[in-house]
Amino acid sequence: MKGADIVIKCLENAGVETMFVYPGGASMELHQSLTKSNIRTILPRHEQGGAFAAAGFSRITGKTGVCMATSGPGATNLITGIADAYMDSIPVVFITGQVPSSLIGKTAFQEIDIVGMTRPCVKHNYLVLDAKDLPEIIAEAFYLANSGRPGPVLIDIPKNIQQQIVDIELKVDVSVRAYHPEHKLNQKDIDKVKLAISESSSPCIYAGGGIITADASEELLKFAEGYNIPVVTTLMGVGAFPEDNSLSLKWLGMHGTVYGNNAANECDLLITLGARFDDRVTGPTASFAEHSKIIHVDIDKSEFNKNKKAHIQVLADVKDVLFALNKEPISQKYEKWHKQIAEWKEEFPLSYEKETTKIECTSCDKTGTKKCEGTVIKPQFVMETLDKLTKGEAVIVPGVGQHQMWAAQFYTFKYPRQLLTSGGLGTMGFGTPTAMGAKVACPEKIVVNIDGDGSFQMNIQELGTIHHEGLGVKMIILNNQHLGMVAQWEDRFYGRTRGNTILINDKTDRPYPDFVTIAKGYCIPGREVYRSEDVEDAIKEMLETDGPFVLDIHTGYQEHVLPMMPAGKSYKHILTK
Repeated sequence: MKGADIVIKCLENAGVETMFVYPGGASMELHQSLTKSNIRTILPRHEQGGAFAAAGFSRITGKTGVCMATSGPGATNLITGIADAYMDSIPVVFITGQVPSSLIGKTAFQEIDIVGMTRPCVKHNYLVLDAKDLPEIIAEAFYLANSGRPGPVLIDIPKNIQQQIVDIELKVDVSVRAYHPEHKLNQKDIDKVKLAISESSSPCIYAGGGIITADASEELLKFAEGYNIPVVTTLMGVGAFPEDNSLSLKWLGMHGTVYGNNAANECDLLITLGARFDDRVTGPTASFAEHSKIIHVDIDKSEFNKNKKAHIQVLADVKDVLFALNKEPISQKYEKWHKQIAEWKEEFPLSYEKETTKIECTSCDKTGTKKCEGTVIKPQFVMETLDKLTKGEAVIVPGVGQHQMWAAQFYTFKYPRQLLTSGGLGTMGFGTPTAMGAKVACPEKIVVNIDGDGSFQMNIQELGTIHHEGLGVKMIILNNQHLGMVAQWEDRFYGRTRGNTILINDKTDRPYPDFVTIAKGYCIPGREVYRSEDVEDAIKEMLETDGPFVLDIHTGYQEHVLPMMPAGKSYKHILTK
């Protein structure tokens, strides 16, 4: 078999049904082989879009996403998507074409050392130098990507290896030396955890994305209710515990709830499940939960004591740990503790000032002669309205910025893999292509991309893929004509000095660009909204329209995401106004 055909057959054997692929000179052989396969291939309009889409496919399903690009610029365009997957522990196999092996190191046309460049942000990577090694390498790549703590794996294949013809056995046994992702549960650890819980008077569960990765949400719910312990999640853990449950504290950290931050910091026992004490959660680690006894359960040993020292460390699959703990739950009333949390919830709810500023809108009449009076749109109100109209059942895929935080704050998440967000890397341009990949994987779900006007423009070309593939992605732009989150920091900490954060075009009398017209150019319908009175009707139109839809909602830029824990400060310094 030819090397390129071996690659595609091995992908089929790995159960791959969908790939996001962009062709080029060094990967043409692979694309030719794909034409003979039943694997669905989706052509993004940019390699970065393909990388995010493959990860979006994985984020919503838990399966391993697959993305392919050519050498040189094709490969380097993947790097941001690879790093994003690495930071959030998302399993994706990336395949890149490479110049012929005889030209490697000679600065050949479109040559780049993508193995060297990606080494810091992959779980593992390979440079293939013999087609006979392909079955073993590809099988290993999928095993590595989606075992233990998941992550991206890259396979770089020179063009002459794609063309090489060899006698081959496609089926191989996978055995990776010195890699042992499975960790047997130790009953002594369970006993230690139970003893700590029995001695606690104010415990709190701190649940991260590891709960979702381990498919342990049901076990977490049973554990929390069985032990009567409140739950706060990380941003990556949103959906791991239903937010309409009375034990939910939503999520903690820089823009998390005050009551969630208070509970995690003032509890006497912090039960950390699949989380890593990220700086956006803890603030200064020395002052985070400084008087608490800390239990840390994780599949990745390297996380123990990396950011925060734990008194009890449990190296195991969190699902196995919760299953063992649920066998004989220790239920206590914790009356004083629950009363304190209820008081925090009442004193510091997620809220915002209702807008009363009157505006005149001319958007309803193209001539600009008809004016309607209304009120300015608050972005939080948009999310509340979307939550109401979708009954909290939609998959929400934000970009990165203020809109990301408002989406996480004001939508009620009930199930895992419902909020797909760029947590660790915080990548603008993430939203649209990730939503695209999620909709490919789950066409039956309502998938809504919540974006800002800055973030949306970073991968706006994927509107072409969305139209071409007939993907019913719903896109809401919270348009404030600014890079909102950076502008918020400027307002708070830099004397309101604007350092290249204004996107307004002062040469026209209307917001810029015209996203609805751009969408129309991609054969996608859209609508602009300027008054809060029109928001509900516009969202209904978006949801009821078959196929994709771009809803450009114009909000004021003065609004800030609150609460806010300033960088370098602890939960005691959270800003609420």
